[in-house]
Amino acid sequence: MKQFQYTKATSPQGVLEAISKPGTKIIAGGTNLVDHMKHGLIAPDKLVDINHLPLKGITPTKSGLHIGTLALNSVVSENALVLQKQPLLSMALKAGASPQLRNMATVGGNIMQRTRCTYFYDTIMPCNKREPGTGCGAMEGYNRMHAIFGASGQCIAVHPSDMCVALAALDAQVIITGKKGEKRMPFTDFHRLPDDHPELDNHLAKDEMILGVEIPDNNFAKNSYYLKVRDRQSYAFALVSVAVGLDLSGGTIRSARLAMGGVAHKPWRLFEAEKFLAGKTATEDNFKQAAQLAMQGAKAYEYNAFKLKLAPAAITEALKHASGIV
Repeated sequence: MKQFQYTKATSPQGVLEAISKPGTKIIAGGTNLVDHMKHGLIAPDKLVDINHLPLKGITPTKSGLHIGTLALNSVVSENALVLQKQPLLSMALKAGASPQLRNMATVGGNIMQRTRCTYFYDTIMPCNKREPGTGCGAMEGYNRMHAIFGASGQCIAVHPSDMCVALAALDAQVIITGKKGEKRMPFTDFHRLPDDHPELDNHLAKDEMILGVEIPDNNFAKNSYYLKVRDRQSYAFALVSVAVGLDLSGGTIRSARLAMGGVAHKPWRLFEAEKFLAGKTATEDNFKQAAQLAMQGAKAYEYNAFKLKLAPAAITEALKHASGIV
């Protein structure tokens, strides 16, 4: 590993000043960044430790819940406000990684984590995300874990986060600061599809940092569910995951929120399925129809064609659990 400088930030402004210089990276929990350094994927000249900034709070707002960028995944998942108001987020966090990693990983780091595609990590193999213009090893390789939505001829990697799938479903906003001041971005707009620039994972500028996220109040607390289908019960990334929030009145769905993980370069929101479910009765038949609508545009590769059947089955199952008919 290349030698690097290390400094502790004392203010967000100090962080912005530091990261404006080439070769400088932010470090908090380090659960993804340090992996990249060990694998030779990046070699920063300087790390700016932001752990001493007052950005760990989980507090109610007039219209929702604010979670600071430095809040630990383990703390968020057990927080009383989260469990009461946004249990879907807790479910997703507890499905991710391992207890040891959740005790280190931060909300901001989770949002910023990069793909776990094996071709991205293997520096011998071509990867447009790691080295633009070299090709995509996964395209003709072993692509069992890869995308079925939103992929391009440049990249078919998937976003690895469970937390981000829940935040996408919950209409969260990312709070960002930069030299031009503070701004908010819908969570569904924060991450990018690969298109012709798979090396870009999100829309955060190089001179910006995440301050936190805010989740608006909703009526999904009683009818939420996070389903993660994976090869083993713990410490495994999703083959397919589904986040569901339902606002139910009797047996009628007033509104629905759905997002998927393990299927695209970003958390994949199921807008057409949500529209279909609004006003419908919570029945298995309606859930199956919604799942089929959600699969429009899906495209499989040699080793992940099973996802074309697994994904709608997972959507249906998650909706059944969220509605209480299971």
